[in-house]
Order: sequence, then C-alpha cells, then structure tokens
Amino acid sequence: MNLKLHKPLCVFDLETTGTNVGKDRIVEICILKVNPDASRESKTWRVNPEMPIPVSSSEIHGIYDEDIKDSPTFKEIAPKIVEMISGADLGGFNSNRFDVPLLAEELLRAEFDFDLSKFKLVDAQTIFHKKEPRNLGAAYQFYCGKTLENAHSAEADVLATFEVLDAQVGKYDDLPNEVAELSEFSTQNRFADLAGMIHYNAKDQEIFAFGKYKGQVVKEVFQKDMGYFGWLQNADFPLYTKKVFTKIQLSSKF
Repeated sequence: MNLKLHKPLCVFDLETTGTNVGKDRIVEICILKVNPDASRESKTWRVNPEMPIPVSSSEIHGIYDEDIKDSPTFKEIAPKIVEMISGADLGGFNSNRFDVPLLAEELLRAEFDFDLSKFKLVDAQTIFHKKEPRNLGAAYQFYCGKTLENAHSAEADVLATFEVLDAQVGKYDDLPNEVAELSEFSTQNRFADLAGMIHYNAKDQEIFAFGKYKGQVVKEVFQKDMGYFGWLQNADFPLYTKKVFTKIQLSSKF
C-alpha cells in the first residue's frame, strides 16, 4: 500500500435519488474502511429513501423503487455508519462536492451530528483532475490498467476509487502519502460549510458566497441584521450550512 495511514480511511460512495444535496436521498452506500496496517473491511447497504426514485436516476445506477421497498431507511442504518466512520478520515471520488455533503445531510436528518472539523477529506477526483483530467473509468484504466466493470454501482465505484487513490500516491513522487497532506492537496477551495455557500477571506473570516451580502463577513452581518439569520434558517439551505450559520450567529453575540 502506497498510502501511509495514521488512522483508518473510510472511502465511500453513494447512489442517490438525484444530485440536489438538500433534497435528494441515498439509495445505496458502500464504505471501504482501510486501516493503517492495510487491513480492510467493506460494507454496503441498500436504503429505502422514503421517496420515489426518478427513472432518470434509476437508469444510471440500476436501482429502482421495487429494489429498495423492503430495505431499511437511512435513519435505521445511521448508527452503523456513524460507528464505522468514527475516528476515521473520509475519502471518495467527487466526495468533497457531493458525497460528503449529502451524507452530512442524511446524518443530520437522522439526528446524528456531523462535525466536519473531525475529518480529513481526500478527494481522488480532485487529485486526478489536477494530474490527469478525466473520469473514474479513465482514471481506473490509466492508474490501474483495468477496465471499470459495473460503473455506477456503489461497490464497484468505491473499490475502484481506493485502487486509483493508492495508485496515484505510488505514481507521483511529489504527491504525499499521508491523509492530512492529501486532504490539503485535494481541496480546491476552502469552505466553512460543505455546500460552498460560506467562504473564508484573507483574514480567515467566514464570508457569504451568495446573496445581497456576498463577500461580507457573516458575523458582522448577523450583528447588524439579525433578521437575515432568521431568513437563512427558514430558507431552503442544506442543514449543515444552517448549522454553521447558527454557530457563527451564537459567536456574534460575544
């Protein structure tokens, strides 16, 4: 194994009802937990999303309403997921932009806290796009010399993603082999939330990335316009983004 791990790395992949982080739901999740001694365990769950799966999504991942009608809900499997990722870092393919934010939403809906500061995030897609701009199938062929079979099944994608990530570390001499450095390398932008709605400025202060206060310091806005915080909490924003706004709002009182 080329990766040097100091604690477990959970590489995971989601199949979902769609691509809207705030509204769509998980229909399948696979987590591959790789330990520092290179031992591995993998678990896959089919999930009843408690909403119809659009045919356009089913045609991509091959999971239809009939396939998951008797599967557990996410809330039912959430304790097992939390147990598996606890004390680990997280990795995936396009995970920083999609899988991690959607997983955070599902966990918060299931009344399990998700604290981004407890995880290092490594996105093999970002590394790939910086080094060899293509998709997962091409990455698998390029780095591993293999054809990706059953693309868009969570298990096939997550196994391929880990092999790609491990091969990337072995291929590039200037690429670090530890998760902390890989997390920094695979981060394209620094966000305070997972949806990219709260950025940091040069002084490391949270600023709005949207709306009438775009570019302004969130804490200062809340101090002068408390009504805006109330509007944000009632608007259609991801739960994790609202959690970050709440944390900033509480600190703005002091």
